[in-house]
Amino acid sequence: MIEICRIISKIPMSKLDFDAMSLDELWALHEQLGGILAERIVVEKRELELRLEQLNRGKDPEALSADGGRARKRRKYPRVFPKYQNPSIPTETWSGRGKKPRWLVPALKAGGQIKDFKIADTAK
Repeated sequence: MIEICRIISKIPMSKLDFDAMSLDELWALHEQLGGILAERIVVEKRELELRLEQLNRGKDPEALSADGGRARKRRKYPRVFPKYQNPSIPTETWSGRGKKPRWLVPALKAGGQIKDFKIADTAK
């Protein structure tokens, strides 16, 4: 195997005739190239990690995330309690924010008013 590597290293790449090489010679070349590539990938990865570490110096490690630290934490909003309730199905409630629920729209079209659905014990 070492013998093949010495022979191949002396021949310019333009003159290598892969069709004329035996299977053993091709396999040895393949293994040698795989080893060289693996070493170079490891070295390149180390260099990139060092560079990334230098770029991130002085930054809060928890603030950095998968998207490069651009994601913000979501603001906590206070809990919104329901203000309106479906009289026929009391578990269906609405806080009064956002789109009107499906049970409320037809009730309002039928002539009902929003105050008819108000929950008596609304937390303020």
